[in-house]
Amino acid sequence: MVESSSSLPPLCEKISYKNYFLRAVDLTILGLLFSLLLHRYRILLVKQSDNVWVVAFLCESFFTFVWLLITCIKWSPAEYKSYPDRLDERVHDLPSVDMFLTTADPVREPPILVVNTVLSLLAVNYPANKLACYVSDDGCSPLTYFSLKEASKFAKIWVPFCKKNNVRVRAPFRYFLNHPAATESSEFSKDWDMVKWEYEKLCRKVEDVTGDSHLLDADDDFKAFSNAKRNDHSTIVKVVWENKAGVGDKEEVPHFVYISREKRPNYLHNYKAGAMNFLVRVSGLMTNAPYMLNVDCDMYVNEADVVRQAMCIFLQNSILNSKSCAFVQFPQDFYDSNADELTVLQSYVGRGIAGIQGPTYAGSGCFHTRRVMYGISLDDLGDDGSLSSVATRNLAREFGNSKEMVTSVVNALQRKPNPQHSSLTDSLEAAQEVGHCHYENQTSWGKTIGWLYGSTTEDVHTGLGIHSRGWTSSYISPDPPAFLGAMPPGGPEAMVQQRRWAAGMLEILFNKRSPLIGTFFRKLRFRQSLAYLYILTWGLRSIPELFYCLLPAYCLLHNTALFPKGVYLGIIVTLVGIHCLYTLWEFMSLGFSVQSWFISQSFWRIKSTCSWLFSILDIILQFLGISENVFIVTKKTMPETRSESGSRKSQQEGDFPNQDCGKFEFDGSLYFLPGTFIVLVTLAALVGCSVGPQRLSHSHRGNSSGMAEACGCVLVVVLFLPFLKGMFEKGKYGIPLSTLSKAAFLAVLFVVFSFGKLV
Repeated sequence: MVESSSSLPPLCEKISYKNYFLRAVDLTILGLLFSLLLHRYRILLVKQSDNVWVVAFLCESFFTFVWLLITCIKWSPAEYKSYPDRLDERVHDLPSVDMFLTTADPVREPPILVVNTVLSLLAVNYPANKLACYVSDDGCSPLTYFSLKEASKFAKIWVPFCKKNNVRVRAPFRYFLNHPAATESSEFSKDWDMVKWEYEKLCRKVEDVTGDSHLLDADDDFKAFSNAKRNDHSTIVKVVWENKAGVGDKEEVPHFVYISREKRPNYLHNYKAGAMNFLVRVSGLMTNAPYMLNVDCDMYVNEADVVRQAMCIFLQNSILNSKSCAFVQFPQDFYDSNADELTVLQSYVGRGIAGIQGPTYAGSGCFHTRRVMYGISLDDLGDDGSLSSVATRNLAREFGNSKEMVTSVVNALQRKPNPQHSSLTDSLEAAQEVGHCHYENQTSWGKTIGWLYGSTTEDVHTGLGIHSRGWTSSYISPDPPAFLGAMPPGGPEAMVQQRRWAAGMLEILFNKRSPLIGTFFRKLRFRQSLAYLYILTWGLRSIPELFYCLLPAYCLLHNTALFPKGVYLGIIVTLVGIHCLYTLWEFMSLGFSVQSWFISQSFWRIKSTCSWLFSILDIILQFLGISENVFIVTKKTMPETRSESGSRKSQQEGDFPNQDCGKFEFDGSLYFLPGTFIVLVTLAALVGCSVGPQRLSHSHRGNSSGMAEACGCVLVVVLFLPFLKGMFEKGKYGIPLSTLSKAAFLAVLFVVFSFGKLV
């Protein structure tokens, strides 16, 4: 029950930001870009045969289009501020929440990392009888299951300790970095030592089993894993811990369930989206909470009141009789310094999108409404939030042939709890049934219900589907951050992740749920469609970025002008200067350093010209039916840190310098071929200019001295500085000889082509 008296303070409020100065800067940059295009177009009318200028005009047109999208997105930023301390006086019976965590590979996603995230979820400040934690293991690993069983035992110590002492950081591997303060009581210090010793014992057990998995063979609880292979095994559902007390005492530990859906060779399992839908079905059968939280296995809870903060949004909407909020998204923050660019992007572009129809679904740190995930739209709801008869038809056909599942869906849609079972184990048989490979055949799972299929970026795809049905979403960015994780370091892992993201975005752009269609034929707001268009076209930017990086070198080698003297050159210099100062201010206003800004600018050029480029190839091959886009699990790590961070700034930058910060890792993959090629070509052009300086001052065609093109080449080399350093480094920070050889061969061809054109 929610107290709806208007005399009580609100549970949350929407904060809108209007910075007219930033709007003016955005419009100034946009005006300069249009002036640049107009000036180049006028010259093109005279020089119709100049292919270099045609390419430059097309690239600059694309950059102008992207900045137009950014200006529209950032025009009216907003976010929500919640007041969880007011929740108890307004709400007499808090709603239940099912918490989902997915993992798929015990090697790339270490079980001890999963354990820490699970422990942080189990220990949140919320009644334990209102919570249930479900872990999906797509790797069907007995090691992961063993780790979770041991974690459930430690949770009986950890959860009461956290709630008794109001511990803020509830992931043990972060909490135990610092010793208790000298002012703490002897009782607390004794408890702290005991809990830490138990955690270290847990870690040793996991390490021992990791080194020798045969230790599990004697346990009958692991028989289900005996003949299981990662891609060939039956459904496994195990209740790791059941909270039978169910009164919400601080000593209680929430329900804890392990699941692994059936997998068979040559059967499409739809990657993470398929695992999430299995989580929805199993949780619907067992606890059927009206709200669902999903987190990645490395994104631990950093703010113990995070569930209460999200409930403030949903319950305030209930008080105001507003049913339009489908999900509440928290930003993805990180405890290392590899994600400064993403943090800035979320702070400015993310808040801008939040001020339109709501933030996009980011795949982790998001609270969903179960009814919305079951495919209903705003038109299906009456004024009181009840469903019309249209929304409850053909449930067996849409949700599958499990009678228990259909009953659970009806209860969820009508906002009724499931009938009380004597135990969660009563639902095990039905849970096994909904995990079969064939269960989703001829149903609406992945089409209009649950997490949507058809893209390796299932988060953006699902969020777009929700917004296209008319729903809104809310954005909360608390300080300290609600969730913290780790980003892969700059190198092969980051390239794989960026390629997967870009390819997944392009899959959505060209399918039937494209935002271009959603605006005209669905209920996606126009500016929201522009926001999705900005995100989904990331992969397409690789082509103009690649060409624009090569144009200055080509023009020097070809002895032609890219930046002629006069007004055009002035526009270019002004545009670059304003953009650099603007982006630098964005970074520094969030507490980041100039070095962080430079590294982020460099990595943006690298990922756009290297990683995103291969996403276009992936989509072309997929459309031709030659290959399918594959979901590759990003390797997760637990980097050592020496200080527990408190504020957002310290968590982003770290209190201690990292000697490897800003260094780029290389391997022999093709991801690093374009960047190496760009650097070699640009260096060749600069060397050619230095050897023959008369070409700069006397022979350059196109009303230009060539100095502007040379400066452009220097800027390119600076932006690709990690590749220049990599040519002289060894080990993982050095570019392999095979990549250098291939890039050198391509660079020679490019130089010959450029001089050949000149001759």
